[in-house]
Amino acid sequence: GDLRSVLITSVLNLERLELDLFRCAGAPGCRGRAALPAAARLFGGQIVGQALVAAARAVSRAEQVHSLHCYFVRTGDPKVPVLYEVERTRTGKSFSVRSVKAIQHGKPIFTCQASFQLTQGSPVQHQFTMPTVPPPEELLTQEELIQKFLQNPNLAERYRKHLNKIQAEDVPIEIKPVNPPDVFCSEPQEPKQLFWVRARGYIGETDMKVHCCVAAYISDYAFLGTALLPHRQYHVKFMVSLDHSMWFHAPFRADHWMLYECESPWAGGCRGLVQGRLWRKDGVLAVTCAQEGVIRVEQTPNQSKL
Repeated sequence: GDLRSVLITSVLNLERLELDLFRCAGAPGCRGRAALPAAARLFGGQIVGQALVAAARAVSRAEQVHSLHCYFVRTGDPKVPVLYEVERTRTGKSFSVRSVKAIQHGKPIFTCQASFQLTQGSPVQHQFTMPTVPPPEELLTQEELIQKFLQNPNLAERYRKHLNKIQAEDVPIEIKPVNPPDVFCSEPQEPKQLFWVRARGYIGETDMKVHCCVAAYISDYAFLGTALLPHRQYHVKFMVSLDHSMWFHAPFRADHWMLYECESPWAGGCRGLVQGRLWRKDGVLAVTCAQEGVIRVEQTPNQSKL
């Protein structure tokens, strides 16, 4: 419909305090509808998206972001606003770099550098081939899949509570898994997942930087969990992002369906590495992502879900 995406109207809406100083606007702690109700910390994708908004406001409209490199250095407090301090590190003829520091309680919780480029053509072009998957119109949403699981009378109560908690989250993203994991199975799986994703609501034709900021938010959702698929027999005690990088290749609409292809080539030392690609429906590779995070599990295997 024509309802404006809450990612634009609230979650990624920043208030300018000074030329290069911003504060997240909207609900307390800037959580908006993006918040996970029981979350004890800010969602990483929200901080990445807001930081990119701040960086984008410090470049000309003609410049477009092509890469973003971030570090999460402290846990974000969802109860208080975040300040975003931008440094105009370099402004060149073709490329400009902006450094952003996110601050809470007087200390940095997150740092990033974003590089912007004036559009330039080149005959040197190639890309991988998009995986062959069913179109989003043929798949169930995450909400519909959870509803199917909840209808099973044999579902253990603790897993029923977990699914109800997920169902209650007011996430501003629509998700359609291509091969959803079997909730009744704890067998190891290949560390790969595919799902169609888009922002809820309408964003429309606008500055491409807006869609990139929304994609930054989307890219962190369920991303690190890819590294857990071969280890589903363990109970996760703690999982949090350490860093996050993105490369933007081609124009896209974040409110149109895109295929998110995620894989984890490695895990060890209480860390996991994940890589991702966001594909447009027409097969164009739009964004590449990478992230490393802390993953700590209990050594005791999970009990049966039945």
